Amino acid sequence: MRLTTRTNLALRTLMVCAVNPDRIVRKSDVATLINASENHLAQVVNQLGQAGFINTLRGRHGGFSLAHPAADISVGAVFRAFEADLPLIECFSADNTCPLKEVCRMAGHLRAAVDAFYSSLDAVRLGDLVDCNDGLEALLSLDPRINLQAPACSRLREVA
Repeated sequence: MRLTTRTNLALRTLMVCAVNPDRIVRKSDVATLINASENHLAQVVNQLGQAGFINTLRGRHGGFSLAHPAADISVGAVFRAFEADLPLIECFSADNTCPLKEVCRMAGHLRAAVDAFYSSLDAVRLGDLVDCNDGLEALLSLDPRINLQAPACSRLREVA
C-alpha cells in the first residue's frame, strides 16, 4: 500500500496547525515548512476544510487553523478522507473488469487488511504526534519567540 502525496501533505499541514494552535497559519508558511508547492497545498487545504479538519479564513489576513483540538483529530479519519476514494487494487474499483472477480477469494483478505490498516490509525490522534515533540516543534513553530531550549513538556507545565 502506498499513500498519496496529498495524504502526506494533509498530515504535515495538520501538524503545523497543531504546533501553532493559537494562530492563523498561512499557506505560504506551511509550504515552506513542509517543503511543498503552494498550488498542491491549496488543493490539500481545500479538502481539509471541506472534511472539517480545519477552519479557513479568506482575505488578506486569511489562513487556516485546526477546527478541533489536536487530541480529537484521528489520523485514521484524515487518511480515510484522502485515500478512501482511491481503490487499493482493481478488486475495489467500481469498474472492476477482472475475469476472476466472481470467484476470487483474495479480495476479501485485502479488504480486511485495508480495514485493519485504517483501524490501527483510528486510535492515533494528531495530538499524539505533536504533544511533547520538541524536535517537531523546533521544525514547525511559526513563533520565533518560543524558547526551544526548554523542552515543550516543561513549557506546558509552566503554563499550567
